[in-house]
Amino acid sequence: MVYNKQRQATRTARLFWALGIHGGKMHSVSNKYLLAAAICCFAAALAHLGCIVFGGDWYRFFGAGEQMARMAEQGLWYPTIVTSVIVMVLLVWALYGLSGAGVIKRLPLTKLALILIASIFLIRGVSFVGLMPMFPENSLTFWLISSGICLFIGGLFALGSWQQWSVLGVKNA
Repeated sequence: MVYNKQRQATRTARLFWALGIHGGKMHSVSNKYLLAAAICCFAAALAHLGCIVFGGDWYRFFGAGEQMARMAEQGLWYPTIVTSVIVMVLLVWALYGLSGAGVIKRLPLTKLALILIASIFLIRGVSFVGLMPMFPENSLTFWLISSGICLFIGGLFALGSWQQWSVLGVKNA
């Protein structure tokens, strides 16, 4: 019995160490912008996951277009695959935000990843006029709201990365 408790404690300690949690405490968050960006990415991932789970009405509500909503209602795989890829990308980006903020262990190429993530969000936020003709079913309201959200999250990633720039360059920080 005692042996099993010690093994469990050792496993837990290894998990904490892998996540960058030492001495039972998580490193203090040094960057609230990156933490907020990560939370936004997690929320966006959950919203997209809701579309997969709840179907056509959610696709419509979030502005994915009538065609996507109908395909989801028909049980076609395309909406699920596309939305699943978006969910995975947003989750990875959220992890990089947490890594840059110092909440979890430093991920590989964190500095580069944060620059790319901020750039992608910001470019998506400002390029909606050029994207609109490719997705004619999406309303102007969808484009304005989603672009505003992208600009906001991109701004959080950019500000947070700028604040952490010197720390992000340090090995094992």
